[in-house]
Amino acid sequence: MNTLSYKSVSANKKTVNKEWVVVDAQGEILGRLSTKIAMIIRGKHKPGFTPHVDCGDNVIVINADKVKLTGNKFAEKQYVSYTGYPGGQRFISPKELMAKHPTRVVEKAVRGMLPKYRLGRALFGNLLVYAGAEHPHAAQNPKAI
Repeated sequence: MNTLSYKSVSANKKTVNKEWVVVDAQGEILGRLSTKIAMIIRGKHKPGFTPHVDCGDNVIVINADKVKLTGNKFAEKQYVSYTGYPGGQRFISPKELMAKHPTRVVEKAVRGMLPKYRLGRALFGNLLVYAGAEHPHAAQNPKAI
């Protein structure tokens, strides 16, 4: 049997083929949408996936302000942050966060699904979220999903 026919190929920064993808979040459920986005950003949908390399695609999310949450999560869910000072723990609901920064709800959901180390921070830079239907990345010729 020829052993060279089934050799594993490990991708690196030079051999990775990155593409641009547009995802429309209008009417989508936040968690289900975020898992698909995180998988595309990570590159797990590609046959040459390598865990320690940024081999995923760049994702543009439009209509992030029209994303849905199931049940009563829109009012009852709490995002927790800490200022670093005593008594500085802050809570905000998705309803309040959508009113202030509509894109951050999607960003927080996707960031939580990415790795929690240096690669995850680099992968998060491949996500671009916009509240409206327009985006300034037409020159990259993104394909719609």
